[in-house]
Amino acid sequence: MRIELQGVSKGRQLALPETSLVYGDGEARLALAETEQRPTVLGLIASGRMRPDTGRVLIDGAEDNAAIRRRVALVDAPEVCDPNPSVSVYGVVAEELMFAGRGANPLAARTWLSQVGMSDLSRVPIADVSPAERLRLLLELTVLREGVEALVLVSPDRHGGDPVVWWELAEEFSHRGYGVLVIAGAASGSVLDGRARRADDADETSEAAR
Repeated sequence: MRIELQGVSKGRQLALPETSLVYGDGEARLALAETEQRPTVLGLIASGRMRPDTGRVLIDGAEDNAAIRRRVALVDAPEVCDPNPSVSVYGVVAEELMFAGRGANPLAARTWLSQVGMSDLSRVPIADVSPAERLRLLLELTVLREGVEALVLVSPDRHGGDPVVWWELAEEFSHRGYGVLVIAGAASGSVLDGRARRADDADETSEAAR
């Protein structure tokens, strides 16, 4: 699967300026977006959940937002799909198991947490979980959903911590066969320069636009 954003933009006040990028199966890519709003807007467009005002979003060369929404999951986008900070890890797990069509009872949630080695976090509010553990938890829960082939992770840098840690996590999921697009700020991009492949790679985006 290959997702292409070709010259997309949103909003008269430039909620998102014209942007082109590519991401897809088995690879982690980094996209940079500054300001409070732009990362979420870009994530919504890249995952087929918001239509751009200009440009096109393609999946395997075709415009099909419904297919993108089925196959691409949006992860931890502020004010869209991030967990309520006061909810316990157990509560987050129970809800996500329900979305994945699995048992959402206490035993199922405890069993799943034990399987991923996070039993000790069960009663901890998600806001108090370390950045690395939070992101792993949310990514592992997301890939339980049927049909998910790619992940769009929004602003992991807002939680603090070393960008290298969450980039390694993105690479881990890409090695498991998922396409991973991480949207972060320029400071994280500087830290990951030379390590993280950019989603706006000039050669690929120009080829995609042809």
